[in-house]
Amino acid sequence: MITIKTENLTRKFGELTALDQLNLEVQEGEIFGLVGPDGAGKTTTMRLLTGIMDPTSGQAWVYNKHTVKESEPLKEHIAYMSQRFGLYEELSVIENINFYADVYGVAKDKRPEAIERLLGFSGLLPFKERFAGKLSGGMKQKLGLACALIHTPKVLFLDEPTNGVDPVSRRDFWEILYELLKEKVTIFCSTCYLDEAERCHRVGLMHKGKLLRCKTPDEAKKEFNAKTLEEAFVTIINEYEGREHK
Repeated sequence: MITIKTENLTRKFGELTALDQLNLEVQEGEIFGLVGPDGAGKTTTMRLLTGIMDPTSGQAWVYNKHTVKESEPLKEHIAYMSQRFGLYEELSVIENINFYADVYGVAKDKRPEAIERLLGFSGLLPFKERFAGKLSGGMKQKLGLACALIHTPKVLFLDEPTNGVDPVSRRDFWEILYELLKEKVTIFCSTCYLDEAERCHRVGLMHKGKLLRCKTPDEAKKEFNAKTLEEAFVTIINEYEGREHK
């Protein structure tokens, strides 16, 4: 089942083309990684796919919902964890989760089981009464994920979720993501860490608003006989820049 599909998806800001004719398909239960330097168009892509922003041209569907024409019903099936996910530091872990349960309209009789599962899932059960402001960076990211998952979304959008988090917490976070695949959750994730991109089923390399490659990590490395994704991606970007300057 195709969970995410775009057709020539484009977004311009004045003279700047932030996203240029993106054509992409993501399958159900896939972890798709979007990588690229700052300003490549990763966050713009996320905002378009979650219905936060309208495209200048082109269109997209997420979980069979048109991101513009059906943006409201779309929200029932997705979760978006932005780079600055809105945790309330003066509220406890459990209070933050209950707040998002209210936002997403989760029935009160269904909350105890869901909250217990998410707290256990993320390792936050011993800290449920701790203020969010007193959590470490890694624990805040896990709490943000638990809040995003409280309404059991089918598609999870994560915009550089582990940026600035220590390596151990990043590893723990990815272990949680892999557990979600057992529930057939589709994960669309941008990352600035290429070791994380290696963990994705497929990776899209973006540069200056364009999708330059979309392959499995092994396919990307094999194409250029590269030992690492970084080596392959540097080669791809250099080739693109070389063509642009001709």
